[in-house]
Amino acid sequence: MSEYNIAVHNRQAGITGLAAVGLAFKRALVSQCHPKMLAALFLPFFIALLGAIILLWAFWTPLTQWLNMQMADWGIVNQVDQWMLAIGLFSIKLYLIPLLAAGILLPISGILGLVIAAIFVMPIVLRHLEKKDYPGLSRQGEFSMAVGTWNAIWVGVLFSLGWVVTMPLWLLPPFPVLLPIFWWAFAFTRMLRVDAIIEHASTQERRLLWRRHNRQLWLIGGLLALINLFPPAWLFLPVFSALVFAHFSLEALRQLRAQTVIDA
Repeated sequence: MSEYNIAVHNRQAGITGLAAVGLAFKRALVSQCHPKMLAALFLPFFIALLGAIILLWAFWTPLTQWLNMQMADWGIVNQVDQWMLAIGLFSIKLYLIPLLAAGILLPISGILGLVIAAIFVMPIVLRHLEKKDYPGLSRQGEFSMAVGTWNAIWVGVLFSLGWVVTMPLWLLPPFPVLLPIFWWAFAFTRMLRVDAIIEHASTQERRLLWRRHNRQLWLIGGLLALINLFPPAWLFLPVFSALVFAHFSLEALRQLRAQTVIDA
C-alpha cells in the first residue's frame, strides 16, 4: 500500500456510526468497478436465473392450482372479484394468482443467489480486499467454511419460510412494502455479517464487533433491501452487498485491533 493510502486509512481510522456506513458503501462502489469484481457478478446472477427457470418450470402449475383452491376461501377477494365481474370489468383472480405465484418463486431464486454469493463469492471478495485495502490484517477465524455455509443455509431457509407465511399480510397496506424490506434486510444482515468477518476475526472479536456495530449492520442491510426493490439491482446486488459488508466489517476489525494494541 502506498504512503498516501496509509495516510488516508489513518485519517479514517476514527470514523464510526453513519460515517462508517457511508464509507463502506463508497469503498464498495469503487471495488465493484474492479475487473475481478465485475467478473464475480455472473456466478450468483446465473445461479439465481437458473433457479428461477427451474422453480417456474417445476412449481408454477401446482402452485397456481393450490393458490386457486386457497383463494376460494378468501371471502374479501371473492366479493371484490364478483363485484368487478358484475360491472363488466376483469376477474381479479386472473391476475392476482400469477402475481402471488411469482411473488413466492422469484424471491426464493433470489435468496439462492445470495446464498451462493455468501458461500462462494465472499471468499473471492475477501482475498481481493485483503491484498488491496487491508494488508496485514491477519486471519484468526476457525472453521470459516463450515460456519459460513451453515449460517447461509439456515438464513436462506428461514427467509423462504417467513416470506411465504407472511404473504397473506400483503393484502393489508402498508405490508406490501414493509414486509419485503424487512425480510431482505434480515437476509442481507444475518447472512453477510457472518461471511464478511468469519475468516479474519476470532470468535471473541466477532461477538464484540456484532454487539458494538449491530445498528450499523442492520442499517446496511436495510439500505440494501431498499435498493433490492428495483429489479435492475438484482444483477449486481449479491456481489455489491458482499463488498459493503466486507469493507465495513474489515475496517471495524482493523480499528478494534488497533485500539486493543493501544490499550495494551
